[in-house]
Amino acid sequence: MLIAVRFWLQVLCGELNLLQVSHSGPQLNSSPALGGNMTGSPDRFMYFAYGSNLLKERLQLKNPSAVFITTGRLKDYELNFGLWKEHVDNSWHGGVATIQYHPGAEVWGVIWSLSIENLASLDRQEGVGVGIYSPLDVSVETDEGTMLCRTYQMNNFHSCPPSPQYKQVVCMGAEENSLPEEYLKWLKTIKTNDYSGPSVLDELSSART
Repeated sequence: MLIAVRFWLQVLCGELNLLQVSHSGPQLNSSPALGGNMTGSPDRFMYFAYGSNLLKERLQLKNPSAVFITTGRLKDYELNFGLWKEHVDNSWHGGVATIQYHPGAEVWGVIWSLSIENLASLDRQEGVGVGIYSPLDVSVETDEGTMLCRTYQMNNFHSCPPSPQYKQVVCMGAEENSLPEEYLKWLKTIKTNDYSGPSVLDELSSART
C-alpha cells in the first residue's frame, strides 16, 4: 500500500512519466511530449525524425520553428519503406519511411524542437487526419540521455521501394546531421523503384540554393 501511494505521489509531482514506466512499449498519443530535458519550454515539443524530415530544409518547409537538438537512436525498431495502401500515388512517387517494431534493431534519427504552433502542420504533413500515420511517444537514446519524443508510424503498411529522389533526401539528411557512418552506408544500399520524373526534391533543391 505504501509503495502504491509513493508511486502516485511521484506521478502527481511530475517525478515519473507514465509512458516511461509502462511495460507495453511506446504509446499512441495525439498530444506531443511537451518541453523535454533539453528545452524546458512548455510551448515546444521534441520530435524524432527518421525519414525525409532528417533534412532541415524539408522539415522547415512546413514547420519553420524546427531547431536541431541532437541525434539519437530508437531501439527495438527498424526502418522500412512503403505505402499505407497497396496502390496509391504520392508526391514522392514511391514508398516512404516508417518505423516498425523489431526487437534488437535500431533506427537512427534527429531530434528537433518545434513550437507547439507547428504541431498541426507537422500532423498535416504526416497525414494524421486522414489516417496515413499515427503519432506516438518514444524514448530515444542520445549522448545527453534518454529523451521522450513525438514520432510517427505508418498505418496499414505495405512494403514498397522508395523513389531515388526520396532516398536521396533521406541520405542528405543523414549526412547533414552526421548520423553514424555505418548507418549512412546502409541507407545508401536501399534499392529504389528507378522513378525519374519530377518530385518534391525539386522544391527542396530550390530551398537549398
